[in-house]
Amino acid sequence: MRLSKSGILTGLQYIVPLGILFTCIVLRWQNVPVIDQLRLTVFDLYQQISPREFEDVGVRIVDIDERSLQEEGQWPWPRTKLSELLYRLRSNGAVVVGFDMVFAEPDRTSPSRVIKDWPQGPENERIAEMAEALPDHDQLFARFIEGTGNVITAVQLRNGTFEALPRQVGNFSAAGEAGRKLSDFVPVLPSAAKNLDVIEAAATGNALVNVSPGQDGVVRRVPLLAAIDHEQPVIGKPVYPTLTLEMLRVLQNAPKTMLVRMSGASGSTRWTSSEGIASVRVGAVTIPTDHAGNMWVHFTGHQNDRYLSATDVLEGTVGRHILQNKMVLLGTSAAGLLDLRSTPLDRIIPGVEIHAEMLEQMLLEHFLTRPYWAAEVEMLVLLIVGIFFVLTVPRLGAVWPAVIGFAIAASALGVSWWAYTHELILIDPLYPIVGLAAVYLATSSLGFMRTEGERRQVRAAFANYLSPALVAQLAEHPERLKLGGETRDLTLMFCDVRGFTAISEGFKSNPQGLTRLINRLLTPLTECILDREGTIDKYMGDCIMAFWNAPLDVENHAHHACDSALAMRSALKQLNDVRRLEADEANETFLPLNVGIGINCGDCLVGNMGSDQRFDYSVLGDAVNLASRLEGQSKNYGVDVVLGEDVAKRVGDDFAVIELDLIAVKGKSEAVHIFALLGDKAMAATDPFKTFADLHATMLVAYRAQRWEDALGLTEQCREASHEFASLDGLYDLYAERIALFKDTPPPADWDGVFVATSK
Repeated sequence: MRLSKSGILTGLQYIVPLGILFTCIVLRWQNVPVIDQLRLTVFDLYQQISPREFEDVGVRIVDIDERSLQEEGQWPWPRTKLSELLYRLRSNGAVVVGFDMVFAEPDRTSPSRVIKDWPQGPENERIAEMAEALPDHDQLFARFIEGTGNVITAVQLRNGTFEALPRQVGNFSAAGEAGRKLSDFVPVLPSAAKNLDVIEAAATGNALVNVSPGQDGVVRRVPLLAAIDHEQPVIGKPVYPTLTLEMLRVLQNAPKTMLVRMSGASGSTRWTSSEGIASVRVGAVTIPTDHAGNMWVHFTGHQNDRYLSATDVLEGTVGRHILQNKMVLLGTSAAGLLDLRSTPLDRIIPGVEIHAEMLEQMLLEHFLTRPYWAAEVEMLVLLIVGIFFVLTVPRLGAVWPAVIGFAIAASALGVSWWAYTHELILIDPLYPIVGLAAVYLATSSLGFMRTEGERRQVRAAFANYLSPALVAQLAEHPERLKLGGETRDLTLMFCDVRGFTAISEGFKSNPQGLTRLINRLLTPLTECILDREGTIDKYMGDCIMAFWNAPLDVENHAHHACDSALAMRSALKQLNDVRRLEADEANETFLPLNVGIGINCGDCLVGNMGSDQRFDYSVLGDAVNLASRLEGQSKNYGVDVVLGEDVAKRVGDDFAVIELDLIAVKGKSEAVHIFALLGDKAMAATDPFKTFADLHATMLVAYRAQRWEDALGLTEQCREASHEFASLDGLYDLYAERIALFKDTPPPADWDGVFVATSK
């Protein structure tokens, strides 16, 4: 009857799912790449289902496309052609022009450089002197940049050996995170591809064109600022703005210094201890970012309306009516120029269009965000619901937690989708759902294994202890069973037949008759206990030991025990009535059966007690011993049922109860109040009982105060008052005898009314 294997499964049903739960939380906290990619896939799906609606806010891409290369020649074009392109853009009303390309090498078509590629000889010296006198194309391009104004050149941060710092125009100041530098949070690269100094110096701004794809090569976020890993004496590591940020600054004619608000700055939302960047403010526009200063791009997908062919601009077919008050990005879609990217909506898209989408969002102040608190909320949901599964699946079974889990999953998806579509907030519903599914499957699988094993064992284990109804209930809900010994609050009952020795002497020649008599007695008494959710511990000859609240929880178990005692008294009366008739018919002497019952409550150790060869489901504890002693005192006090103090307190006014004495039972030095159970709630509510109970309590007060004459008179009044519903002559004979003794031999002055019992 060992359930050790079931016990192991029970433990595993909690330990394994908790291990899975905390592993999921740790993996999420560490932002493992696979988990990050899973989350990003969900966000990609959202954009694919509901992309940003395209609104024309005046952003155009002048595209060096395949047709432009065919018409104007291969790339790189002469700087003179780019000067013409820039002039046409600005003269036709373009307010800001940003280059999504770096002019790091001198123009090879400049006269002074072209002549160097010619054969050397005296006849070419004159031509070389003339070429040196002609304007350098790079200087000419720089003059066009400076002259037209509002032109932003590009910087490409990269890995490699540091050579020189690009010019820094737009810069940043940070609010919050005292003692921390921006370069502690933003991407930092060791080197940069920069423009020629003459071109950089002529530009209104100089900005980054880095577009950082994720591990899968898809661009979802773009850094608004990044640093070069080269410490400067005053500014530390220089931090540069992205191209769109610098174009927005120039458009607003805003100060060169832009404000970066850190997560702990005044006015920024910080629900957790997360550190990093919260937003970047440029003029009147505040752009929310992630902790590293990346802006989430809310894509519309490729839009032809954004594009103008560079050759159309050069040929003059694109005029003021098209370019007036437009912000122009000059980039390329030609495949050979290697500026193609992937986004959640487009497998291949020119990198310059990503900048255009960012600029549109800035002008619209339409920003997709993932707040600092999102990750913490996701982990908190996973933790709370995961613990809910761990605690409830073993108790409720798999069905209801599954229903609740599906409701939570649906709610998570609904909240996440609503947050994206209505608030432009990215919340990941998938990872918590996956984690919870793993916890639920582990818990329910182990629970199924445990339940199937326990159901087979429970019937055999408890068939001898409980009623068939309780055994069936345990088999149906074995998770409520704990074996091997546990401490529980129990109600204990001992029931013994008074004068059984004298009765058994009458059956010396008829042992079978004695057996039948014991069976006739124990059967109805046992039914009274089992019908009220009691557990039979053992039969000891004519004695029954029973308890309540194990192995199953029983509410109000003290009430059940008292109900059983009253029912046993009634069943015994019916049995005696039948036996009296049988004795009269047989012309035999009738010896009534009387029982004494002791009931007590307290914490006990309950479980399988014994040896490897033989054991019983039983209880141990001081409360058990006291219950046995109370049953022994029932005869001394002349009552049928004696209650311990805890039982009397628990049943309260639901039964007719009076205090018997303050007694130190044999084997215990500490005195306890004991009580008599006289009847049910109906008796307790009658006026005669209330009058009697008040008289009895007054008698005990006088007795313990050593007012012997008053106490003696009250005993007689109590005796008369009790005759209406009980015979308590034996109890008041006892007190009258004690009072007479104490009148002759008074107790000590400090006597507290305790009676020390010398017998069980």
